[in-house]
Amino acid sequence: MQNKISTMQNKIRIMQNKIKILILLLLLNNFFYGKTKDDVNVKKVYTTIKIDNANGPTIDGLINEPIWDTVVWGGDFTEFEPDNNTDPSQETRFKILYDDNNLYIAVRAYDSEPEKIISRISRRDNLNSDGVYIVIDSYHDLRTAFMFGIGAGGNKADWIASDNGKNEDLSWNPIWDVKTTIDDLGWNAEIKIPINQLRFKDGSNIIWGFNIMRGIHRLDEKSLWNHVSANSPGWVSESGELHGLDLKSKNQVDIRPFVTTSINTYESVANNPYRDGKDTNFNGGLDAKIGITNDLILDLTFNPDFGQVEADPSVITLDGFEIFMDEQRPFFVESKNIFDYSFGPKDDNLFFSRRIGKDPSGSPSLNSGEYYESPQFTKIIGAAKFSGKTENGWSIGVLESVTANEYANISDGENGRKEKVEPLTNYLVTRIQKDFNDNNTFVGGIFTSTNRSELPDNLNFLHKSATTAGIDFKHQWNNRNYYFEGKFIGSNVKGSEESIYRTQTSITHLFQRADATHIEVDPTKTSLTGTGGIFMIGKAGGGNWTYDLGFDWHSPELELNDLGFLKQADHKAQFARVSYRSLKPKGNVRDFDIGFEQFSTYDFEGNHNRTQYQLRGGIRFKNNYAINMGGAHKPRIYINTFLRGGPRWKFNEENYMYTYIMSDQSKKLIGMVGAVYSQATQNNFSMFKLETRFTYSPSDKLLFSINPEYVHNPNKTQYVTTVNYDGSYKYILASFDSHILSASIRVNYTVNPNLSIQYYGQPFIFRAKYNQFKYVTNPTADNLNNRFNLYNEDQINIENSYYSIDHNLDGNTDYGFYNPNFSTVQFRSNLVLRWEYRRGSELHFVWSQGLNTFIDTSESLVDGIGIGLKEKPENTFLIKATFSLGN
Repeated sequence: MQNKISTMQNKIRIMQNKIKILILLLLLNNFFYGKTKDDVNVKKVYTTIKIDNANGPTIDGLINEPIWDTVVWGGDFTEFEPDNNTDPSQETRFKILYDDNNLYIAVRAYDSEPEKIISRISRRDNLNSDGVYIVIDSYHDLRTAFMFGIGAGGNKADWIASDNGKNEDLSWNPIWDVKTTIDDLGWNAEIKIPINQLRFKDGSNIIWGFNIMRGIHRLDEKSLWNHVSANSPGWVSESGELHGLDLKSKNQVDIRPFVTTSINTYESVANNPYRDGKDTNFNGGLDAKIGITNDLILDLTFNPDFGQVEADPSVITLDGFEIFMDEQRPFFVESKNIFDYSFGPKDDNLFFSRRIGKDPSGSPSLNSGEYYESPQFTKIIGAAKFSGKTENGWSIGVLESVTANEYANISDGENGRKEKVEPLTNYLVTRIQKDFNDNNTFVGGIFTSTNRSELPDNLNFLHKSATTAGIDFKHQWNNRNYYFEGKFIGSNVKGSEESIYRTQTSITHLFQRADATHIEVDPTKTSLTGTGGIFMIGKAGGGNWTYDLGFDWHSPELELNDLGFLKQADHKAQFARVSYRSLKPKGNVRDFDIGFEQFSTYDFEGNHNRTQYQLRGGIRFKNNYAINMGGAHKPRIYINTFLRGGPRWKFNEENYMYTYIMSDQSKKLIGMVGAVYSQATQNNFSMFKLETRFTYSPSDKLLFSINPEYVHNPNKTQYVTTVNYDGSYKYILASFDSHILSASIRVNYTVNPNLSIQYYGQPFIFRAKYNQFKYVTNPTADNLNNRFNLYNEDQINIENSYYSIDHNLDGNTDYGFYNPNFSTVQFRSNLVLRWEYRRGSELHFVWSQGLNTFIDTSESLVDGIGIGLKEKPENTFLIKATFSLGN
């Protein structure tokens, strides 16, 4: 039997190597070839003219003023989807004018069935209607574009696209105007974009990249002025050109002071002076955007307030790792693509902006009878962000932020004191990139630093300073269809012996791992230096096939979590991917794609920890329904972190599969249903997830959405705790059964593009039950049952929620642990009324509600709901007024 297994493993390794060699040969075969005639997209040119500042058209959506007659119509669009490079079903035309201050664009979207035009209006950046999308590559770097989307009902979307359209920054909210009208011929849009909202070089006869896409929602059809091939590696580089521009800098100055007032209500706690049932707060600050030059901008914020930001979703994790949450605060989201330095596994990044203003690191030490209150978040005194791109190809980003000393207030009802829980901290991020070779090559670098001052003894576990640095590059050839890219990073942290010991023994590093020979804890260290990186080579476009291969690594000493995000160090991986996509519809199939991926991971001791083979596919039909499905085989699963510093743990091989079905996204009622099922051999563990989503738009202004989800996750070997017994560690496991029931609920009512009401709510219920307790004996045994021993009835006893273990059956308790069963009921919601009462000036009325009930028993889901409903939620009512002084 063992010989058969070895033979099969050898065959798998041979297949892996053949796949890698095939991909490498395909890449090398194309490395020496230049562009062919078919590869080159012949770009269209539209020539605009400059008009007097006083003669700009009125923005009313009618396109009926004589000034528009001074330029010709652009048109002759080409279909992009579903039938690429054919004539679209409807005609689209446009005109462009400009003066010293503004760019004016008129779009005529003809429609032979105007009564079927979908003109829903919704919150900004969420178009769900017929629309046009304007692409302006004013840097003309063929990688970055300013995007302006216009719905037929007059609502807006705007974002910055980078990396040739692969990344989108939806937080960018420039000041611009649009009006639309619908008539018997179709619909019209008139747009006015202030020149100072864009970034460009001064001069005469300037050339910008430019394109317009038209979307017809009911047909799910997209067409473009300048053709973009379905097999293009990106779309910014495929834009046409806008000529005739003669521009001088129009520096932007937009200063926005704000004031907020809020009241927070909650259930009072007897004798606790900090929980009397109500808190009030008044705050003020300032945001500013200042154009240093026409292509470089300075963003400032002083004492920012983010009370209108949507609440984070509820998540439960039992693996010990930090949970990654997306950034939602506007100052840090805007231009985040400039500072991005992601590498390796998902979410790992040298810059994770949520470190700035996070919850305080420390907790106060309390005497008997004392109560305390600690800030929920660290106050950001101020932050500055300098970013942009120069005319000679330098992209620059510098972010500096200072957060305040934070103190916990402590009182026994009579006497009060304070204890520091977060030190004054300075954060710095610097990012640069330089374009070469007609924008086909770039090199760049990043530097980050975190410096904390005046660390008291109770915060001595924090690093005094942390720095990271990285160098990255990307080279593209053959019309950008092929690429080679890499990133190399280094990190250094300094601090007390306590802080470096804490880093070495954290779950990210686990230098104390029982079976590791390549690492060990050094309690005398006061610094730690590590490296990491990733290299990839691949094909991104130019046909039906795309593929890549590469490798990444994190040395055991790599540490990024002062200002970045790193889940696990001591990691090496290789990966290879290949995919095929259709370029033309056929029969009832609109398009389809299929892909295969293989990866293996190792640690720096050379242990082969994981191998995975994954197959995925998707198909869209001509009725706009779609199916996505896939599955994976994991023949090898070893986890270094599972026993929290104990030896490597082996899980049985796993297979999983998933299927998702989506209905026509253009209808008033949209549905999705999907399921994921995973199963390990010997029933080691399994997972079943059922997810649905329904969105209903009864009118052009109102939208309801609900996304319920259920997850069941049993496991025969769930980690519980580690105990010391007879001079050695015992790693306690249990059979585990968990259930999650949750839903995301949204209601959006848009009175007009400047006035909207948005509601978000998430009920979340989690139940975890542990039984059949056991201890680890041989963590890497092939047979599941040889990895542990079950406690028998004479060894284990529970009393008052505490398990006592008589390990050697001598009648005495040797060790024990508390009953790990628990349930939690959470509810989070935001109701926000947003009114932009004039350009750039807004009022927010916010009601936030939060409920978090923890129950240390394994109540059923139904019982958990009942218990949760009895609790009093915490309510916050907030008004925020922002005033724009620069528009």
